[in-house]
Amino acid sequence: MNEGTLLSIKEFSDFTGINQSTLRYYDEIGLLPAISRGENNYRYYIPFQIIKLNYINVLIDLGVPLSVIKDMNDSRTPENVVELLRRQEIKLDYQLNELRSAYSIIHTYISNIQQGIMVEDGTIRVEELSHAHYVLGGANDFTKNSDTFYEEFIRFCQSADRRRINLRYPVGGYHEDINSFYKAPSRPDRFFSEDPIGNGTRPEGKYLVAYTRGYYGEFGDMSQRIADYAEEHDLIFKGPVFIIFLLDEISMIDPDQYMSRFIVAVSPKKQTKPRKSN
Repeated sequence: MNEGTLLSIKEFSDFTGINQSTLRYYDEIGLLPAISRGENNYRYYIPFQIIKLNYINVLIDLGVPLSVIKDMNDSRTPENVVELLRRQEIKLDYQLNELRSAYSIIHTYISNIQQGIMVEDGTIRVEELSHAHYVLGGANDFTKNSDTFYEEFIRFCQSADRRRINLRYPVGGYHEDINSFYKAPSRPDRFFSEDPIGNGTRPEGKYLVAYTRGYYGEFGDMSQRIADYAEEHDLIFKGPVFIIFLLDEISMIDPDQYMSRFIVAVSPKKQTKPRKSN
């Protein structure tokens, strides 16, 4: 086959994978005219038209209307083609960012749910955790009355755009320190999003991690059990307490079976060396 080889519409269709009815339509609207017509009025193409058809298909896949592609074919210049491709490149960049974000969100939920499935209710242990990112909301105010929890959560959601918080990620509770957690476990100082590219960083290190079942804010005696575990194992707490629901209405029907995880950095208490007797 050389550049002058004529391909029947059937042969051209077989080469390109584009059905004959589509090729006839492209010919009729002037998008990809046949190179010639035989005595029987059959359409014929040359091999180089495969290149042009592939280019047309790329633009179609990118959502460029056929009318725009045809106009470009009728008055194409290198500058015009570059301008069209740059516009599509910008749209594609946006779509890729959306896909990356969707992938990250799905990955975060899968990780949380799998942990929730594997862990036993009431488990408390020390784990070596890698660093993680998050985005904090504004300070909560629970001083007004006893029914302000959901008001504060709604306020957090309403401020999400302004604070660049992606609410598609799981949302958790954040206590400034262990004393804040002990005082009111179900009333976090702030809410946070588990956004893996957030500006907040939980550094890698040793953390006390605890798990319990129950509806939002219903943690039972978890704060006391965490305190008892730390005392028994000579641990001191460092930094904030993170609470996230691994299993919630996303994956559970029974709210009493939701699974929450508590994370707080720990280190061993410094042991004072006994003095040597003379």
